[in-house]
Amino acid sequence: MKELRVLKGITRLENASALDQSVDGLREVVHRVIQPQSVRDVLHGVPVGHPVHPLAVLVPAGAWVSSAVLDVVPGTAQASRVLVAFGVISAIPAALAGYTDWSELHRQQARVGLVHAAGNVAAIALYTASYIQRRRGREFSGKVLGYLGLACISGSGYLGGHLAYRQASGANHAEQVPHRFPAGWQRLAELDTIPEHQLTTMEVAGQPLLVLRRGQSVDVLSNVCTHLAGPLASGELIDGETDNPCVACPWHGSVFELRTGEVVHGPATAPQHRFESRVVEGVVEVRLPNAVESEYPVAATV
Repeated sequence: MKELRVLKGITRLENASALDQSVDGLREVVHRVIQPQSVRDVLHGVPVGHPVHPLAVLVPAGAWVSSAVLDVVPGTAQASRVLVAFGVISAIPAALAGYTDWSELHRQQARVGLVHAAGNVAAIALYTASYIQRRRGREFSGKVLGYLGLACISGSGYLGGHLAYRQASGANHAEQVPHRFPAGWQRLAELDTIPEHQLTTMEVAGQPLLVLRRGQSVDVLSNVCTHLAGPLASGELIDGETDNPCVACPWHGSVFELRTGEVVHGPATAPQHRFESRVVEGVVEVRLPNAVESEYPVAATV
């Protein structure tokens, strides 16, 4: 089955460099306005382990779809008006979460996200006007504005799906690691060859690893940032002389504990895969506790 023609337009949108000035300007505003970092972490979804924007949009979208149904049912004007108002109010936190996530995306994702956000803003404006008209007793124009708003939110929702699934904007970009790393202990390197107190990248079974040695202790994480696959070893070592060192991704600033892989600050919401390590006769070995034997063949590395 062939793809819909609209996908070709969205692909062109991904490469529409004419949007870059608007992207950069709005991104700067979002970074400046949505603060402090603890608020951004909540809006990213760090406490719940995945982005909250897709969950948050269910509330206004559900209210507006319900309103559209009631608009064709006699005697339900008041209930429909309440739903329109509730949708407008609940769209505010959903939009804040969306803009926070959008401000930390790659260029092509940000272009699609900008148009997605514009569609959502148009929908909110139309539903706000719809509510005002309904309060004035102009039910017909209020319903028309509501259906126009529903069309906008549906179109922007399609773009949101493209952004989330086709462009993987909110996905865990290191999810494949347990399916590609062999089970059991694997040789990493001789302990004396690993520099101390600095971030180092190594490779085992074709998987890039982030390594930090502190004396006889070796912390090992996947080197692929779960947010958008940034190379963590090129990032900043934070509190490297303490018992709980962290690493900041060089691309979007996500911070992870090196001992546990847990997220300290977003935009990442999924933790890094943490590898156990041990020293056997001067050789460091690593093991991924949750590594699973893949049911699919994995190409051999040379």
